[in-house]
Amino acid sequence: MVGKGTQEAAKGRGGAEQRRASVSGAPASDPAMIRNVALVGRSGAGKTMLTEALLMATGALTRLGSIEAGNTVSDSDPSEVHQQRSVALSVVPLTVGDLKVNLLDTPGYADFIGEMRAGLRAADAALFVVSAVDGVDTATTALWAECERIGMPRAVVISRVDHPRAGYDAVLAACRENFGAGVLPVYVPVRGGGAITGLLGLLTGTVSDASTPPARRPATEAELLDSDLARATLIEGIIAESEDETLLDRYLGGAEISLDTLTADLEIAVARGSLFPVLATSAETGVGLAELLELLTGAFPSPLERPLPPVTGLAGESVGPLPCDPAGPLVGEVVRTTLDSFLGRVCLVRLFSGTLREDSIVHIGGHGLADRGHQDHDSDERVTHLQSPLGATLRPVPFSVAGDICALTRLTDAETGDSVSDREHPLLVQAWEMPEPLMPVAVQGEAHSDEDALAKSLGKVAAVDPTLRVERNPETHQLVLWCMGEAHAEVVLDRLRAQGVHVQTVDVITPLRETFAAPVAARGRYVKQSGGHGQFGICDIEVEPLERGAGFEFVNRVVGGVVPGHYIESVEKGVRAQMARGVAAGFPVVDIRVTLVGGKAHSVDSSDAAFQSAGALALREAAAAGRIQLLEPVSAVTITVPDAYVGPVMTDLSTRRGHMTGTTSVAEERTNPGVDERTEINAEIPDAELLRYAIELRALTAGSGTFRRRYLRHEPVPAKVASAAVQA
Repeated sequence: MVGKGTQEAAKGRGGAEQRRASVSGAPASDPAMIRNVALVGRSGAGKTMLTEALLMATGALTRLGSIEAGNTVSDSDPSEVHQQRSVALSVVPLTVGDLKVNLLDTPGYADFIGEMRAGLRAADAALFVVSAVDGVDTATTALWAECERIGMPRAVVISRVDHPRAGYDAVLAACRENFGAGVLPVYVPVRGGGAITGLLGLLTGTVSDASTPPARRPATEAELLDSDLARATLIEGIIAESEDETLLDRYLGGAEISLDTLTADLEIAVARGSLFPVLATSAETGVGLAELLELLTGAFPSPLERPLPPVTGLAGESVGPLPCDPAGPLVGEVVRTTLDSFLGRVCLVRLFSGTLREDSIVHIGGHGLADRGHQDHDSDERVTHLQSPLGATLRPVPFSVAGDICALTRLTDAETGDSVSDREHPLLVQAWEMPEPLMPVAVQGEAHSDEDALAKSLGKVAAVDPTLRVERNPETHQLVLWCMGEAHAEVVLDRLRAQGVHVQTVDVITPLRETFAAPVAARGRYVKQSGGHGQFGICDIEVEPLERGAGFEFVNRVVGGVVPGHYIESVEKGVRAQMARGVAAGFPVVDIRVTLVGGKAHSVDSSDAAFQSAGALALREAAAAGRIQLLEPVSAVTITVPDAYVGPVMTDLSTRRGHMTGTTSVAEERTNPGVDERTEINAEIPDAELLRYAIELRALTAGSGTFRRRYLRHEPVPAKVASAAVQA
């Protein structure tokens, strides 16, 4: 089947619908018959094409699509077609016998780690796809550690073994070195003519090939001899994880352990997350696809075997652990939301408990993301359209049970991360950890008339993307999108333009501030006589700098009533207004004390407005006579990198005017201690040097470095930097 599809592909492929076989979207009715598996790994590892090949192997497709043609089932977003890589989570269900396997194809590029974490939230196991050409990178190793922390069962697929530059043995060794000794092959490649033509099962002693239909044969003596060491290592690994304490003694005593016993113990260890099987695959030739399907259905756990995330009531009261029971209380979570011009919001929902039925009324609750611009909200909505997703295709279903993944359309208020529960007994699922967007992108409409459309469309885009934060900077008045990186920003801009918004990017302005560098005295004289009632206000002030963060003080030292008491407040208002406007480069003035020491008033022409103008003018005159110091925001930054990159990162910090304050070794419980140890570098860095740091740190550390930041204080800007900032 796979070979035929490959030949047809060479002649030209139609869209996904034209390639799709007639496969029912009938819902699963028993959580025990469901498997939810996230495909994770670096961009370009082959996750999307592996998904295509599995769809074809199970009869859901008649021929393979291609990334270049933009017609794969899981990559349907226009940005994915444009960038030729996955940028969003996609759900692709497979029917394997009586089982339903929901494959969650996740993006591998670092900018879309939020979508990857959403996939892990919806999954019960992770399938690491590692390219036999590109091998293991540090980002994949960090992702393995993240799955380890949450106790996610894992397996490894070494993909693209048909490639001329494939190096299966070297990549397997790298996987064991980086992921730990629990990573063990359960099949080894069989080669013919220099190419991998099939897999030898280490436990069964049989060889399967990628013929049509797939064929199995007993391994030859030479093949068994070559695989003897790998087989012994696998059996010892299984025995080490077995709950049968007599198994090791029997094995060491020379007893033959039955295949059924080894297989059962292997599946238990994999489902428990203590042993991680490895096999090789090729989406083009079909090698390993049958074995991978056996792994997905036989070794990975069902939703019944995985703990549910913590659940609370609306007021935060704890709710006891819920079972994955179709008859239990309804609890689900929106793991992804998209906007469709015809269907409105399309929400992918992972159901943890209960049964969701069409035409039922559910409670939609979102809490805990106010810092991302997603205010807490609660609403009741009717489920008018319940669907089973297959990539971008939605197939109507009457119900969806605990453990399954479904799609809801035409909801009004649902956002990614929201909980779905029964209207009569509303519950909230504890939110998963969202990555912090750290790259600012300033945007504006191409014309003034585009501003309203931009604001409206941004609200829609931000509602479906929890890794995007929209901010209207109160000091610079810029509209800033906080993104995960350049690729994420490009996707956001593409989605805005797809809604007809004419948007452009502009340079991000760092919100500087101004202060006085030394004491100075000045007079503000606002006198206008043009006939009739005039304006008269004169005030003498002294300005002196205060320590950083002290704010503003206004002191009245007028003697003899030269400035009437009811105008003293007017002078202060004028000074404060001018401070907000700035006195040198248009940035707010901070950390000064202004003392009113004298002035003059007129019995007829003086007024509140005149003394406000005089106060503002006095501050401007003081700035002209004195020396103004620009202040820039400085953030406390914590950078976490593998030890191998500590030196380059520290060197780079010195070029950013950064001041390092210390380092800390990050202690983590790892199954393979000593591999990829990490260090936290604490530093103080000006915000102007952090505008593109999310991208540059990734380049410095091969995608493995992360950082977090918090505002610390404002500090004086060096003279050469200040002149450039003022000119900008």
